[in-house]
Amino acid sequence: RALQIVLRALPRELPASVTVAQHRRADPESRLLSLLARECALPVIEPEDKAPLEQGHVYLAPSDYHLLVERGSLALDPPVQYARPSIDVLFESVADAYGPAAVGVMLTSSSADGAMGAAAIKRAGGQVLVQDPETAESPVGPRAVLALTAVDGVLPLEGIGEALAALTGCARPSQRAR
Repeated sequence: RALQIVLRALPRELPASVTVAQHRRADPESRLLSLLARECALPVIEPEDKAPLEQGHVYLAPSDYHLLVERGSLALDPPVQYARPSIDVLFESVADAYGPAAVGVMLTSSSADGAMGAAAIKRAGGQVLVQDPETAESPVGPRAVLALTAVDGVLPLEGIGEALAALTGCARPSQRAR
């Protein structure tokens, strides 16, 4: 639900790419992918290894793989942690690839996965937004980030998509055309 709300608020003209690590079971039919694609004005894709990273696209980490961001492309890594895909692995790769241009968003989560990666983004000069733990279905992840590092915003879920759009220069998100 949280991801649907954030993606729904992103404008079609978003001049950035969005990468998503969502803890989930293997799903050969990828119901999550189709659900998110219906909610988002941007194309939502499960990338293959070495796929180009294009602005105006949402990339959903395939189940059982870590999604890594390289300058201009994506890489898939087989599992190395209990949580896969790992939010820490994704955030750390974004920090390495994009430094001060990196933005990490921590939504509702029942684990601390993502806190160390958020700290890596901050150390690289990037920005971190966190869903207000009071509005999160499970506040463990957002609270872990807040306990570990300074953040650039603690927002209600409904404000995160607009904040992302503003950070990329899209001050007013456009409405999704059906």
